[in-house]
Amino acid sequence: MTVTDTDKPILVVEGLNVHYDTGKGPAKAVNDVSFSLKAGERLGLIGESGSGKTTMATALMRLTRAPGRIAGGKVLLDGQDILKMSPRELRETRLRDIALIPQGAMSSLNPVMKLDEQMIDAIVAHKPGMSRAALDARVAELLRSVGLDPSVAKRYPHELSGGMKQRAAMAIATSLSPKVIVADEPTSALDVVVQRQVMQTLGRLQDGLGAAVVLIGHDMGLIAQFADIVGVMYAGKLVDIGPVRQMIETPRHPYTKLLVESLPGIEVKQALTGIPGLPPPLVDLPPGCSFNPRCPFAFERCRTETPLLQDVAPGQQAACHLYPEHQVLPPLPAMAQSHNGEARP
Repeated sequence: MTVTDTDKPILVVEGLNVHYDTGKGPAKAVNDVSFSLKAGERLGLIGESGSGKTTMATALMRLTRAPGRIAGGKVLLDGQDILKMSPRELRETRLRDIALIPQGAMSSLNPVMKLDEQMIDAIVAHKPGMSRAALDARVAELLRSVGLDPSVAKRYPHELSGGMKQRAAMAIATSLSPKVIVADEPTSALDVVVQRQVMQTLGRLQDGLGAAVVLIGHDMGLIAQFADIVGVMYAGKLVDIGPVRQMIETPRHPYTKLLVESLPGIEVKQALTGIPGLPPPLVDLPPGCSFNPRCPFAFERCRTETPLLQDVAPGQQAACHLYPEHQVLPPLPAMAQSHNGEARP
């Protein structure tokens, strides 16, 4: 089959490692992660706090700061390795080709500059020859694209609601029509109604640009509604990745299965159970599979040998020793309930 431009991934991550140096040794926040994304695709990265999702986002933008460091790997954006770019090349690439929608819009917006000044500042850094009239028109166009009235341009960030600030951050991120958008928990701290509005706005922007999106979040339900592909991270590793429908209806990694089981349902009333235990400290990972102390299916091999991502279904990979012997996960063992209602083996 002839490979066309649309068949080529726009973003390829190969063996990415990000470490935080500590007195006890390196904490491997992103541990040998690889994936690819085509133009127009939506990848949702999910996992518990500390699984490495936000560290992944900053590494994709090459925004990792000490004590963190990118310890190895490649981040290929349209064939160019971001990790090898000079400072000048990096400045030109950010916003133009890859843009970040940050987790906290208030922290990313300058509190002493009006919104239009911040938006123009970003555009002029890449297009210094634009006239003021053209810049004002572009600002108005961008604000309308995220559902804000152009008059908002003359406000300071503290004069905007949380949802408006997040939309403003989206307007800045898409001002130069990037090829890849990295959205780091863009609905954090917003109520459910505003969350839906923000995600609908992000979807419209992405469709209009034809950009690829990496959406990072904790909410499996929200990720499932937005993403085409879901990647599950645990203790710095990508342990499961595949089409969203398969990941929800037939999860193949035990951690993904437990994440899905913890979601409330509206059709069947059932007791909610959390995942027992806590993620391991990144400076002291257990031998073998990092999830084995919490896994209801763990056996001896899981405690001694680290599993690698392998094909477990069409388009789906999981890092689990149950495969290839099994085609799907066995039924979950019966879970005993503690006195406080927390599930445990």
